[in-house]
Amino acid sequence: MNIANIDRVDKITPEEFRKNYYEPRKPVIIAAGGLSKNWPAYEKWTWDYFKSIVGEKQVGVYNNQRAGAKTLVNGADDYITFGEYIDMIRKGPVELRIFLFNIFQHAPQLAEDVVWPDPFMKGFLKKYPMLFVGGAGSVAHMHYDIDLSHIFHTQFLGRKRVLLLENKQSPFIYRMPFTVESAASFVNWHENLDTERFPALEYARGYTAILNHGDTMFMPAGYWHHMEYLDGGFAMSLRALDQTITGKLNGLYHIVGLRGMNNLLIKLAPEWWYHYKRKLAQQRADKALLTLQG
Repeated sequence: MNIANIDRVDKITPEEFRKNYYEPRKPVIIAAGGLSKNWPAYEKWTWDYFKSIVGEKQVGVYNNQRAGAKTLVNGADDYITFGEYIDMIRKGPVELRIFLFNIFQHAPQLAEDVVWPDPFMKGFLKKYPMLFVGGAGSVAHMHYDIDLSHIFHTQFLGRKRVLLLENKQSPFIYRMPFTVESAASFVNWHENLDTERFPALEYARGYTAILNHGDTMFMPAGYWHHMEYLDGGFAMSLRALDQTITGKLNGLYHIVGLRGMNNLLIKLAPEWWYHYKRKLAQQRADKALLTLQG
């Protein structure tokens, strides 16, 4: 792959952000001092604090295994209390993660710990901030968010390695039809990318960075992302609707039509659909390679 570092800025004005990143749809990392360090959450949000306020809430946890033939979209591997999960994280490496946990729904007072970055962009879905938690070694496999929202993703405890690619890179990373998933594996991509099995990956263009405590990453709508937790930690995503009518309609189609069709085919013919999706992804990647190579 052709990989560049994600731009990183210590401070940025809303005008500079919109001109250089939001409008051209380019990712950027705003360091803690430029945004999140002024939030009460920066120092207040700890494992002990979360355990004290939502430790009894049941959450879905996900392991590192790729989804099988009969796995519906967003189907959890197990359910435990958030407190039990935090205890596991703190004891050492554990390849389990939580995603799409609307912690504000269970503890509305947490909203007072965040300053919404409204000057940077409009359309934030303020009822749906999401918490993402992972143990050291856990992986969020390559995908793009099905609602096609813009994301302000702030890392709190721990470090996380991220890999981002524009949506137009889909053929080169083996996007499967009616999904937001890649057929290729990106686990340890920075050390050993499987270009023998997936040769089109050589031609994909992406961005990478390691997020530290307080870093806020702007991820434009539709960007592919793969995340590996280097330490046990958590991050919060603030989502904002795409600014265009086309983007909003495309997000609605993804949520209702695309996800619904994929889940229906999983129920009706799981084994056939599992292999057929991968076959089509391979064919499209081969076609993209032929076009690129002339």
